[in-house]
Amino acid sequence: MSQSVAIAIAHLNHYFGQGSLQKRVLFDVNLQIKRGEIIIMTGPSGSGKTTLLTLIGSLRSVQAGSLSLLGSELLNASKAQMTLARRQIGYIFQAHNLLNFLTVYQNVEIGLEIHPVSAIEAETRIRSILHSVGLDHRLDYYPSDLSGGQKQRVAIARALVSQPQIILADEPTAALDKQSGRDVVEIMEKLAKQQGCTILLVTHDNRILDLADRIIYMEDGCLVDRAEAARTIGAKV
Repeated sequence: MSQSVAIAIAHLNHYFGQGSLQKRVLFDVNLQIKRGEIIIMTGPSGSGKTTLLTLIGSLRSVQAGSLSLLGSELLNASKAQMTLARRQIGYIFQAHNLLNFLTVYQNVEIGLEIHPVSAIEAETRIRSILHSVGLDHRLDYYPSDLSGGQKQRVAIARALVSQPQIILADEPTAALDKQSGRDVVEIMEKLAKQQGCTILLVTHDNRILDLADRIIYMEDGCLVDRAEAARTIGAKV
């Protein structure tokens, strides 16, 4: 695989259930995402977007086809190989998943738990990333003291503090108003470009589509070509 490709997917299929109850949810998915690209994936609910995201994120095992992440094939990957892959990824979800009994600083610190970083380096990174998301004055606050947009900024900081090569975001703006949603995606975009990482963002939010380098559209477990996507969502791709 080319050094410039972060994610390479070929003839990927996925199934839920067993035997007569088995249901196919992904159909011959083919996709390449370059390093540093910002990709938005959109499409109807239940179309397979989150399933694809969890496969790319090594949160599910690849069943059939090929899925290569940063040059490493995930089909038939061992648990150790999948854990190693996850260390290269930052995750951001609609539910920010902050721990309410931890401060902002401590929630971001969790993002470094599985990474071999010294205490001094960890503190430097945490303070720097919280400054970048505009929350350096909220280090000792708890999630209950923050707005929805601020909570999602903490989630972004937690995802990026380990300096991952890939960011996977699932509906990160769904619970936010228009301005807050745009703000958090712009912050994510800026920081990712600074760190040179790739973003794959799943969303129904048409208000942020212009922030993507490329838009892909999924329907009924299949990726639809870009011309069809443009006609369907009215986006310029």
